[in-house]
Amino acid sequence: MRIARFSKGDGVAFGVVEEGGEVVARVDGHPFGGVEFAGDRYPLAEVRLVAPMLPSKIVAVGKNYADHAREMGGEAPEEPLIFLKPSTSVVGPGEAIAYPSKLSQRVDYEGELAVVIGRLCRDVPVERAHEVIFGYTCANDVTARDLQQRDGQWSRAKGFDTFCPIGPWIETDLDPGDLALTTSVNGELRQSARTSLLLHDIPALVAYVSAVMTLLPGDVILTGTPAGVGPLSVGDEVSVGIEGIGTLTNRVISRD
Repeated sequence: MRIARFSKGDGVAFGVVEEGGEVVARVDGHPFGGVEFAGDRYPLAEVRLVAPMLPSKIVAVGKNYADHAREMGGEAPEEPLIFLKPSTSVVGPGEAIAYPSKLSQRVDYEGELAVVIGRLCRDVPVERAHEVIFGYTCANDVTARDLQQRDGQWSRAKGFDTFCPIGPWIETDLDPGDLALTTSVNGELRQSARTSLLLHDIPALVAYVSAVMTLLPGDVILTGTPAGVGPLSVGDEVSVGIEGIGTLTNRVISRD
């Protein structure tokens, strides 16, 4: 099932994308704990998709593909390397990534598979991780690379408004173990990998993160990016595509 969040008129609602991706059926309330249809159905072309969730937090994982760890100049850590992105960094499909050119001269894309948590949880065993996962979506862990290198810690580099595009929807019925992931800029392929290459797989990440902090429904775990990260420029269009989910596309504009 594909769960989207959409805007029509003055309202924002959850819905199920159906009929080959051409229609969205509105859902009463939120979809956690079961989907109840409201009866309204709209052609997808007549609504605007927004970020499929507004998470309380985004927990991201660094250097979770060996080839990306090498391209960043080091070996992959033995344990997952986690950091936080603020909820205010989230934007949806088609929304702009705002390049903060007064503060950064190097902003990179990082295409990733994102895990959406479906229930309040803490200390989740690896073998029960699937019970707390609502679904999966595409994400772009946009990073001010020069600030990341300058600061040593990553809050500023990863935390700008618009630096976490997610979408276009959440796929709830998906085996994430071996999916093709690609990132392209202006139609040119820049990243290509499979999720089977994750050093720490999704159940391990859910267990690791939930041992540290309570996860709430709608929280997002970014699972890491493969090799091929690189710079964006104002005017670029960047797309993250994941097999079985779809494609998340955003354009870069100047923030200043």
